[in-house]
Amino acid sequence: MLDRRNSVLLSVLLWLCASLVSSFVEELDDSFRETRGDDDIWLIKFYAPWCSFCKQLDPVWHQIGSELKSLGSPVNVGKSDATANTGLAEEFRVRGYPAIIMWKKNLKYVYSGKRTKEEIMEFTHRVSGPLVRSLNSLQLFQHAMSRHDVMFVYVGATSQLKGNFSAAAEHLIVHTNFFSAARDVLPKVIALTSLPAVVLFKDGTYFTYSERDGDLRSWINRERFPNFSKIDSYTLYAMGETGKLVSLVLVDEKNMCEKSVRYKVLMEKVASDHRDTFSRNFYFGFMEENDYINGLIMMDVIVPSFVVVNLSNDGYFLPQGTVDTERQLFDFLDGIRDGTIQCQGGNGVVQRGRRLIYDTKLLLTSLFDQAPLLGCFLLSFPFAIATVFCYLCCKARPTSSEDEDEDAPQRCKKLTNKKSD
Repeated sequence: MLDRRNSVLLSVLLWLCASLVSSFVEELDDSFRETRGDDDIWLIKFYAPWCSFCKQLDPVWHQIGSELKSLGSPVNVGKSDATANTGLAEEFRVRGYPAIIMWKKNLKYVYSGKRTKEEIMEFTHRVSGPLVRSLNSLQLFQHAMSRHDVMFVYVGATSQLKGNFSAAAEHLIVHTNFFSAARDVLPKVIALTSLPAVVLFKDGTYFTYSERDGDLRSWINRERFPNFSKIDSYTLYAMGETGKLVSLVLVDEKNMCEKSVRYKVLMEKVASDHRDTFSRNFYFGFMEENDYINGLIMMDVIVPSFVVVNLSNDGYFLPQGTVDTERQLFDFLDGIRDGTIQCQGGNGVVQRGRRLIYDTKLLLTSLFDQAPLLGCFLLSFPFAIATVFCYLCCKARPTSSEDEDEDAPQRCKKLTNKKSD
């Protein structure tokens, strides 16, 4: 009797906890367009009921809603079935699932990073707050430096440059961090020849924006990643939006051999020692997820190896010979820069067709390995349908003898008419 009572109490507690957690995430429908306030801030997940990735994100989404509520954040967390609420999905231009979008003062900010709680919370805190955060003391500046790998700081009084800086922050706040500070807040070792100035802090050093760098917003977009870092598929895609090429060393971090370590050190050394030569055209990094690169090149890439990718046109560059020294890697990158090494791949019609065939072959191979019977069924099903269709077409077509039999009465009738005439 006691065990039964404890079981009932546990079930009630679990139900209450689930109800409490789910209350932090509001289900939104098309009426949200009329009920939302102009000053409201919403973090919304658009999903489809059949999407497995959406289902995997559900526990994370409820954790985010619970944590933001406990922190007293002004951000409301919601979710919407994009297949049922098509009006809301069309307004937010949802193209894939799950889509994560922040709505803030009639502006939409699309999240395109990893689907983890930490990454989404970082995005939420950055975008929901002021576009440009003020650093009022050296302690605040040092704290910001310890938390962010890349940060842009405006230094000086109100000016046209500050207006351009704020405008750039409005568009690029989803990607990086923007701050403002007085000159005396920055450490004395930071030398600024004139004010106002925009200073970029990354890679353990700093760089000052100059009009020679072109448009401020374009410069910020190009420089918003560390010069050398670990790169995943999300970061790789975002790097492609900057217009730079990405120079990669492909390694297996779980089983790092001597050659992998040497290649990784070599890439980092070239990125650091020749920054002035290559930083305008290249980002550098190492990558252990090779599936995207295999699909791009349409073959299994040997690990470790070097490859340079152009995400703007799905192109890639491979070394024409052995690359074992700093000089050889420098020559490889310099050849790409001056055009002597030609880009392979691309997104032309022929290349897209080849990539479709490659992806289909890869899918079928994986399917046959995991479920041979299902693979045989799926492969034979189209042929079976085609065979039945051809059989029905042939059966429905009249034969020549049938045609002659049908025409015979007509010919006899014509002959009879002629004789009577």
